[in-house]
Amino acid sequence: MSFSKQTKAELCACDVIDEEQKKSLVYGMILFSKVFTHSALSLTTECRPVALLYAQLIPEVTGTIVELTVNLTRRGGEGSIFTLSVPDKNDCEQIFDYFGHSSKHPSLRINRANIENDECFSSFLRGVFLVCGNVTNPEKDYHMEFVVPHMHLASDLERIISEIEEIHTDPSVIKRKGSYVVYIKGSDHIADMLTYIGAPMSTLEIIQNKMLKSVRNRVNRKINSETANIKKTADASAKQLRAIELIRTKRGLDFLPDDLRELAQVRLDNPEYNLRELGAALSAPISRSGANHRIQRIMDIARELGDK
Repeated sequence: MSFSKQTKAELCACDVIDEEQKKSLVYGMILFSKVFTHSALSLTTECRPVALLYAQLIPEVTGTIVELTVNLTRRGGEGSIFTLSVPDKNDCEQIFDYFGHSSKHPSLRINRANIENDECFSSFLRGVFLVCGNVTNPEKDYHMEFVVPHMHLASDLERIISEIEEIHTDPSVIKRKGSYVVYIKGSDHIADMLTYIGAPMSTLEIIQNKMLKSVRNRVNRKINSETANIKKTADASAKQLRAIELIRTKRGLDFLPDDLRELAQVRLDNPEYNLRELGAALSAPISRSGANHRIQRIMDIARELGDK
């Protein structure tokens, strides 16, 4: 099950007892359905819990009959497409009037008279998300969108979401394939939205994934940093070994002062050591800067011998 369907299943399981909230929920589902006019009302969804909730609530709220048909998808019968409709045109007109819409004004807009308070706004947006919303798997990206068939309806939805203080976001609208897409980006904004409409478990999954990504990124940065340091140490060690071998070939290590000869031998015996480890391995341990100073003296001697 996709993360979006999982979220919708969680939202469908929310108990709605208050009649005004139930009305707002149904209004959101009907208004943003595939078809909502004074003579036709239908919804198509691949989410079974959404289909069952739609078929249950519309009769409860409006007293009309809903027909449900199921068609198998082309994916070998692994999924189904649920189509729900109100078959009687008189019932459609009754529902249209019930929610304060008129056939004289065919351009659909959100009628805020059906959304009386903050709880009703939450229920309304839950219904909207159930029928036209999608949210991306947080393991991949942070993106939530509502695919809306009408421009003015998309503008109204954008305005309502931006007005809700608990969500703290300004959604954007784009046109895509004849529809209008209201979308929200960012893990925090999407988590706030899901919490507001009643999906705390989905919100928790987003937060957990964000934390996991943060930890993974820190680990990767540390590994990359350590890998770079190891390469840097290896490259430096290789140059030092070549310099020591040059001195040993041309003059012998006894040519070096005692302090440099001991350091040169430790480097030959331990090519993987960094400067701090190199200084600590001497008979009289010295600091990293002290070891670096002696190494530079060895390198200078090698350069002088190489020029001769």
